[in-house]
Amino acid sequence: MKCIILKEPGEFERATCDDPGDPGAGMARIAIEKIGICGTDLHAFRGRQPFFEYPRILGHELGVVVESVASDVRNVRPGDRCAVEPYLNCGTCIACRVGKTNCCKSLLVLGVHIDGGMRESILVPAEKLHPSENLQTQQLALVETLGIGAHAVDRTQLQEGEKVLVIGAGPIGLSVIQFASVAGADIALLELNPGRASFAQKQFGINLTMANLDTVLEELEAWTEGDLPTAVFDATGSPQSMESAFRYVANGGRLTFVGLVQADISFNDPEFHRREMTIRASRNARSEDFRRIIRLIESGDVDTQAWITHRARYDDFVEAFPGWLEPEAGVVKAMLEWVDPA
Repeated sequence: MKCIILKEPGEFERATCDDPGDPGAGMARIAIEKIGICGTDLHAFRGRQPFFEYPRILGHELGVVVESVASDVRNVRPGDRCAVEPYLNCGTCIACRVGKTNCCKSLLVLGVHIDGGMRESILVPAEKLHPSENLQTQQLALVETLGIGAHAVDRTQLQEGEKVLVIGAGPIGLSVIQFASVAGADIALLELNPGRASFAQKQFGINLTMANLDTVLEELEAWTEGDLPTAVFDATGSPQSMESAFRYVANGGRLTFVGLVQADISFNDPEFHRREMTIRASRNARSEDFRRIIRLIESGDVDTQAWITHRARYDDFVEAFPGWLEPEAGVVKAMLEWVDPA
């Protein structure tokens, strides 16, 4: 069957892969229809992705159709359209035992630690499939990205009307903005790319958009009447941005790192203590996040219509991908389509 392999940094190859065979106990065979491209894929292409080895079949944002299931599977059946929860957890470690399956000690993520969905069919545990009768596979391929933001907002426990700063309006930052908006927060955005800032403004009606690093603190103090935001999310994956983010958090506030970077992050300890700041990492999402997001898209409370800005097929993906890395391309969410949009 057809697949696309990232052989080494900067080099994709169209190839053929072995057929996955029939599903064993608890498993399902799924046909891949849509694959969202995310920051992990971009970092892997550039050779900057932590916990990564080459060659690798990428693809973890998946909209799929169930082909067949094992006899003991009850939650899905052939023909179901599903989002895939690509986080394969052990179920027995301390994190799994307390329900934090997203940070399992031996977590394997499809398309990162093991081969993913840039192929025609794969086998996955059926419990990692989240079906929808109403959504199309291109919408279901967005659920994983949205889950990153939903989980980060849930961990930060936003309150309605709370003043929140989101740094970075790439797909992960946009997903944070989406669910901060659902939570009723008052949102400010720091984004240096005018196209991304404009997209976020149009989609979410952000109350303050900033692009000048020299005046951010002054603008935030004016917006909060001197208080600063009580919750700050950094979704940039930039060490410089992540270290600067400490400056923007109110006394007693929370800082959540949603982006991931292969670097050390440092901060001034006396200032950190003076503000009694809380720092959180936010990794991946949980099954309940996937189910909630599907309900919100089905109800219309989350609108995915404008997210997909670039598309490619098997025959032109390898050539199209490098151009998506360029800021002037204006990519919000690119998608690899094994099957045409329905």
